[in-house]
Amino acid sequence: MSAHAITGELCFGNAVAALDAARTALSSGQGPFELDLGAVTRADSAGLALLLELSREARAAGRELTCQRAPEQLRRLAGFFGVTEVLALSS
Repeated sequence: MSAHAITGELCFGNAVAALDAARTALSSGQGPFELDLGAVTRADSAGLALLLELSREARAAGRELTCQRAPEQLRRLAGFFGVTEVLALSS
């Protein structure tokens, strides 16, 4: 299993850079891929879109993505859009 942590804000202003960093981590391993979101301080719909794209890319690579320690704001946003289970968000 490989892991990657996202820290700080996960929003429109930094979503592309955060996705690029996560893609690099995703492509460097095999098996399950754990995304640690415990240090995310704020998230918006761009951050959620980033997670959905990363989930799609992980599936295409034959890997399972899990999102650990997702902050409440991100879990509520995912719930609003009905994608909590797709992203395997856990607190």
